[in-house]
Amino acid sequence: MEYSFRQIEKKWQAAWKANQTYQVSNISDKPKCYVLDMFPYPSGAGLHVGHPLGYIASDIYSRFKRLKGYNVLHPMGYDAFGLPAEQYAIEHGVHPAVSTETNIQNFRKQLDNIGFCFDWSREVRTCDPSYYKWTQWIFLQLFESYYNRAAGKAESIASLVTIFEEKGNEGVVCPGEPGLQFTAADWKAYSYQRQQEILMNYRLAYCGYGEVNWCEALGTVLANDEVVNGVSERGGHPVVKKKLRQWYLRITEYADRLLEGLDRIEFSEAMKEMQTNWIGKSYGAEIDFAVKSEKGTVSSLRVYTTRPDTIFGVDFMVVAPELDIVEGLKSEGQVAAVEQYLDYVKSRSERERMAEKKITGVFTGSYAINPFDGREIPIWLSEYVLAGYGTGAIMAVPCGDERDHRFAEHFSIPITNIIGAQYDGVEANPTKDAILENSGFLNGIGMREATEIVLKKLEEMGIGNRKVNYRMRDAAFSRQRYWGEPFPVKWQNGVAKALPASDLPLELPYVESYKPGPEGEGPLANIPEWIAAELETNTMPGYAGSSWYFLRYMDPKNEKEFCSRSASDYWGQVDLYIGGTEHAVGHLLYSRMWTKVLYDLGHIGFDEPYKKLVNQGMIQGSSRFVYRINGTNTFVSKGLLNEEGMYEGKLVDKLHVDVNIVDGYALDREAFKKWKPEYAQAEFVLENEQYLCGSEVEKMSKSKFNTVNPDHIVERFGADTFRMYEMFLGPVEISKPWDTKGIEGVHRFLKKFWRLYVDENKGLNLTDEAPTAAELKVLHRTIRKIEEDTERFSFNTGVSGFMICVNELNELKCRKKSILLPLLVLLAPYAPHITEELWQLAGQPGSVLDAAFPEFTEEYVRESAKAYPVAINGKTRTEITIGLEVSQAEVEEIVLANELVQKWLEGKAPKKIVYVKNRMINVVI
Repeated sequence: MEYSFRQIEKKWQAAWKANQTYQVSNISDKPKCYVLDMFPYPSGAGLHVGHPLGYIASDIYSRFKRLKGYNVLHPMGYDAFGLPAEQYAIEHGVHPAVSTETNIQNFRKQLDNIGFCFDWSREVRTCDPSYYKWTQWIFLQLFESYYNRAAGKAESIASLVTIFEEKGNEGVVCPGEPGLQFTAADWKAYSYQRQQEILMNYRLAYCGYGEVNWCEALGTVLANDEVVNGVSERGGHPVVKKKLRQWYLRITEYADRLLEGLDRIEFSEAMKEMQTNWIGKSYGAEIDFAVKSEKGTVSSLRVYTTRPDTIFGVDFMVVAPELDIVEGLKSEGQVAAVEQYLDYVKSRSERERMAEKKITGVFTGSYAINPFDGREIPIWLSEYVLAGYGTGAIMAVPCGDERDHRFAEHFSIPITNIIGAQYDGVEANPTKDAILENSGFLNGIGMREATEIVLKKLEEMGIGNRKVNYRMRDAAFSRQRYWGEPFPVKWQNGVAKALPASDLPLELPYVESYKPGPEGEGPLANIPEWIAAELETNTMPGYAGSSWYFLRYMDPKNEKEFCSRSASDYWGQVDLYIGGTEHAVGHLLYSRMWTKVLYDLGHIGFDEPYKKLVNQGMIQGSSRFVYRINGTNTFVSKGLLNEEGMYEGKLVDKLHVDVNIVDGYALDREAFKKWKPEYAQAEFVLENEQYLCGSEVEKMSKSKFNTVNPDHIVERFGADTFRMYEMFLGPVEISKPWDTKGIEGVHRFLKKFWRLYVDENKGLNLTDEAPTAAELKVLHRTIRKIEEDTERFSFNTGVSGFMICVNELNELKCRKKSILLPLLVLLAPYAPHITEELWQLAGQPGSVLDAAFPEFTEEYVRESAKAYPVAINGKTRTEITIGLEVSQAEVEEIVLANELVQKWLEGKAPKKIVYVKNRMINVVI
């Protein structure tokens, strides 16, 4: 009876689907466990072998927790809105709804092929109106709320209006216009439009004008991380800065709570550091410097600094190029230089500007005046200062900041030394412990003490104040594109009005053309009916639907609310979230913010979405290369090239080749000729009658022809083999290369496992005999290892543990049910198909998926004897196994009875026998 994995796997996948084996209820007396994957974007390319890595890890863990007696929620869906689908549709001449549906069907087929335990009855798609109805509803909760800083939580805009009507905005700082102050009488006297303008500056979801990365070719605004070297990451199209009306989420109001929440969740330290740095909380001061300019239109320049103690060391100011005050700062002689520099900066993304090592900048022709010594300080523009951080202007202290130092040296700006011997004139020293020099009334004072002195002076003079700042800015929440959630908002006389919840969903209309609307608006601006209804023409960004999808999985069929309170109270936080580090900042921060808002407003009972996060690494492609003699159609085998990569003095082109037509390193030459028309007449220079390719480990991608379709692997080796091999490659958190050759070892292991249970001629071959101590020891050692390894996500060592166990049981010729049936349960999370089949063959009731996880018993693995090396006069001659509790006299008796020891004694009595417990025995003769 052979291991017919193809038939076995199809049989059980069909049975699980028919029996709804993985469907779970929101009502159970079992403890709950919620295991979630970052859901996929269904691209046209489908899955490659790198994509399922995290899914397999979460699947093993979900099955394991089910065996441990938990009610496990393990859902799956599709992040189906967004720019990639729209671009794919444009390129292939289909509607994104059609291409997305086709891609989802392909993804589902591929996922089912691997045998995941997803509860598909809870599937969500972010592009489905029944889903985005609630995305729109949550947006309205944000729109109709503000952050009450005194209470430390979101509250309704209606309650804010009541405050304004009673006492104005005293004690309620306006985040969008911090200097705004008005009385109750003022509020009542304001026009409706002005009142709405003020409320917009408080709302958690608000509209404003912002500078964005506009890509004309794609017809959309791009996020900073979607722009590389002034062009779009997707397609390489030019990107320019443009001011457009944008929706934003006031995530900055949640900065402190987002930081505090990191102490209560299990994210890696690296992940916590990334989020902490992104939020970028700092303590310092805002200072107003008087300005001396040719035009006289700018009277002062406000800077933010974390080091007010260094104010006498300021040698120049740097202003963000995009600030409006730049126009008033540029002198007549600097107009051309400033304009040229501004053109350069407009082509740059924030990510590029922050990462840029090249020093760039331009002098404006204006000066700031140091308030303490009257010194004139030149004002420069440079791309390394961003408008959104602080005030968009900094005071530069070259002796204490390395970036300022490099800038000063590059532009020959004189450097003031305020820290004496601690500055060597070569490198900046950011110390906070120097005694100040060249610092007026601060001379001789330590820097830490000086900070407080300067702050008090600034406050007394009315030109500065203490300030907590954040690097994080409010999140842009709109895109000028078609394929996204419509905003449930109407614009009437310039005022944004929320649609009533009863009108949701506001469905995305069908369009034939996706070209941008006038003035860079989204494609919806081209629909007369949409414009006539005064609806918002932007759509929501891709992260809208993914910010709350974990909640919808809890109650996906609910038509009355986004998720019932009973469902969210039962499932609570996600216990384990698995996904890539590429979502470290954006998705995770937005999702955490949305959760906190919903908590503040009383819709859910927890304010952090994910208890534990595991970031899976990347499975890299092992690329293959062929080598073509330049200018010919002749390909030379890798081993025939010289050290310079040439062949007989001829230049050689190194070209990627599809890894699917290479066996290890040997090229299938006939398949290569059929691969591309230009290779049909290819000729080959072989070594040992083979054409051997070169190889490199690279990112797995279609452009490098190194993607491997999991369907092909499953067809050839089976889903169980594929699952175990992906885990066997290495720790789930690290990146590692794929090598199809290596999978054969895992496949041999599963065949060997099968033969433990099944005789090829007789069929099932299990006995009811009582197990031996050695067999129990192997089993319980494996129970302990698999339980520990699975709990800590060390799946690679778990697979190794199974291999060792099977080898040991084979050596013991074990065929006993009392050992092998528990082993089936242990392996079930890793290889569900083979274990289900063997469980049924063994006549066991129900499914192996519902068996109880075997309990570990310590006494079975406790050592009762030890193999001791026995030395004669210090030289090891043999090994004897002796019980751990024997006495010296018993040891001597056992040793002297050994034939080999007797041979070396030659009939003589030993002088003494040295017995060191748990270490060694030495016979002295």
